[in-house]
Amino acid sequence: MEMNTLLYVHKLSDEIIRLRRYLHQHPELSFEEYETSKFVYQQLSNIEGMQVEKGIGVETSVVGTLTRGNGPTVAIRADMDALPILETTEHSFPSANSGVMHACGHDAHTAIALSVATIMGEIWRNSDIQGTVKFIFQPAEENTDESGKTGSPYLIEAGVLKDIDCIIALHMDPEHEVGTTRIHDGYSMANVDVFQAKIFGTGGHGAYPHLGTDPIWMLGPVLQALHGIVARNISPLDAAVVSIGEIKAGSASNIIPTEVYLQGTLRSYTPEVRIELEQRLEKAFSIVEAFGGSYELEVLHGEPALYNSPLVNTTLKEVVSELYPTMNIIDIPFGLGGEDFSYMTKVVPGSMIFLGCSIPDGMKRDLHTPIFDIDERCLPIGTAILTQTLLNYLLGRAQLPQNYLNSENEAM
Repeated sequence: MEMNTLLYVHKLSDEIIRLRRYLHQHPELSFEEYETSKFVYQQLSNIEGMQVEKGIGVETSVVGTLTRGNGPTVAIRADMDALPILETTEHSFPSANSGVMHACGHDAHTAIALSVATIMGEIWRNSDIQGTVKFIFQPAEENTDESGKTGSPYLIEAGVLKDIDCIIALHMDPEHEVGTTRIHDGYSMANVDVFQAKIFGTGGHGAYPHLGTDPIWMLGPVLQALHGIVARNISPLDAAVVSIGEIKAGSASNIIPTEVYLQGTLRSYTPEVRIELEQRLEKAFSIVEAFGGSYELEVLHGEPALYNSPLVNTTLKEVVSELYPTMNIIDIPFGLGGEDFSYMTKVVPGSMIFLGCSIPDGMKRDLHTPIFDIDERCLPIGTAILTQTLLNYLLGRAQLPQNYLNSENEAM
């Protein structure tokens, strides 16, 4: 059974761009993707044979399913939410929702996934292909709710990954131009943890510091210890970052305050380094006890490190080479940013690839900035890669992960 994926994509190329531009103009924040989910639901409902569900785990989630007979079950995940950023791009379709912007490429992710669903729907009508494909449109990748959760854990708890053999996602990559993709085995994005702490002293009058204990003075050695965690306690071969993002203390020039508040972030790849960072953090703050102070420390665990299945990556690399023989495949990690797709690849084998999208004019348009934008030539490429990957699995051309219990097992 021969199917020309590139021909399908070529016929749909203008529509992929139209979808992306519409979504870009109508961004919505995490857990508020009401119009976006309605739009996605309508688009999926227009595909013959597509079973569409809303509100799985999160009110604004949408899942479309194509299924026939026996065969593998493969999923595509696309995130839908935007960021609280005032857009300053110069293109002709800026955000119509002032102060909200698709500055991380989720408009492109959603447009690509909808286009893959459209193509697969056509293939489903014109063939007897067996198996199941799920298209998971996830809310709230960027931010947490009052319970400290992003969208992915809610969908998992609601059973969206039940019976799935593997799951695939892609992400825009403004660090590289169109014609490049990053595919990396194993840990590729970071564990993301936030710490909040208070250092306590007695405070006192600025003229008589010797009569009390000063938490601002104690902060000095604590900061040295914090910044020394990675420099002197973590192996240079391990990815790790400790960053302090906020410090608050005091109310007047002549008052030594009773406490100092600070918060920051811990980033790492492996579970072992994640634990080590937290232990070293505790020791750094305990320094204040030698100076007559005390402290409180809380570590809030965010998304785990993204683990990309080497076996799934093998299929993705084969697909990229098959469709685009001259494409540059870069095998390096994606950085120490966080991605809540990582929750999903802890449950089922999967992989996320980064797709080059930078506009070749020399201007840097980084993720999460007001000027973020993409070279739309990447949209058909992403659509083709995901479509062909699905077909290779469904047609038995690619090996599905077997006896997969969790991400760490495959790494052994």
